[in-house]
Amino acid sequence: MLEPLGLSCDGERVYRTLLAQPSWKLTDIAAHLTLTERHVRSALDELADLALLRPADGPADELLPISPSVGLATLLARAEAELADRQRRIEATRAAVATIAAEHDGARARESITRHEGIEAVRARIEELAAATRTEMVSLNPNSAQTPDAKAASKPLNQQLLERGVAIRCIYQDSFRNDPATLAAARWLAELGGQTRTVPTVPLLMIVIDRETVLVPIDPANSRLGALELRSPGVVTAAYALFEQTWLNATPFGESATRDGNELTLQEREIIKLLADGHTDEIVARRLDLSTRTTRRVVAELMGRLDARSRFQAGLRIAERGWHR
Repeated sequence: MLEPLGLSCDGERVYRTLLAQPSWKLTDIAAHLTLTERHVRSALDELADLALLRPADGPADELLPISPSVGLATLLARAEAELADRQRRIEATRAAVATIAAEHDGARARESITRHEGIEAVRARIEELAAATRTEMVSLNPNSAQTPDAKAASKPLNQQLLERGVAIRCIYQDSFRNDPATLAAARWLAELGGQTRTVPTVPLLMIVIDRETVLVPIDPANSRLGALELRSPGVVTAAYALFEQTWLNATPFGESATRDGNELTLQEREIIKLLADGHTDEIVARRLDLSTRTTRRVVAELMGRLDARSRFQAGLRIAERGWHR
């Protein structure tokens, strides 16, 4: 109980005993407290060092306890003074940390491009940016970036942001609706207030924070190599406009894909466009992160709706109906 004053448990017990029985000898105290004489002697030395004992008027080796209102009050005042001094040093340190952080952030803000090498550096920087996010974080998320460790790293950050009232909007590829892990993540985000939509293709992995900062991969084909942090107003405005345009054309999570005036979904239109550009089923599947089997099934359904017996005939009828525009 008195450890903050520098008094050990044994020291406190011996001190209390002496206050009650000031005439007791070392052996009496040891027997009463069931301590060895060595432990009692050590406790007495401790009390003497703390000025809680004084020599008696009688025998030279006799010691009496100092009144708690004097001895303990002195120790308490010393402890409070040390605590106040430590608090002053902590406040000075806090001010120094704030100054260093401001200088660091100011230097970063002046740079239009900052390079973060490696996935760990990127995640550390995202944590810093998330802690400072004020209003909104939006992102484009190709399926190639939806790795288990990426989901695990983003989940606590997203929860903290949403609990602070920061808006989160995410765009995924339509094909993610077939992935149980990504579906579960989207449902969890929606329950906390986040919004998710899907489109047939996501052009790149991208995060835009407070319309001030953009993060994109150094190499879009391999996001683990690192990211570029862009702060140029022109670049940020263009990146946010790309997100907004994609968001407007995307399908909200939990809703069926919308169809245009030709009764085509965005995914069907994208497949038609890619096939018209001369891409094979395999390349179309890879671009849309679909299986080749799914791609061929959609193509077959489109041919059936066009009443076409061949892909050549389907191409002619697509042109006639204006489906390719």
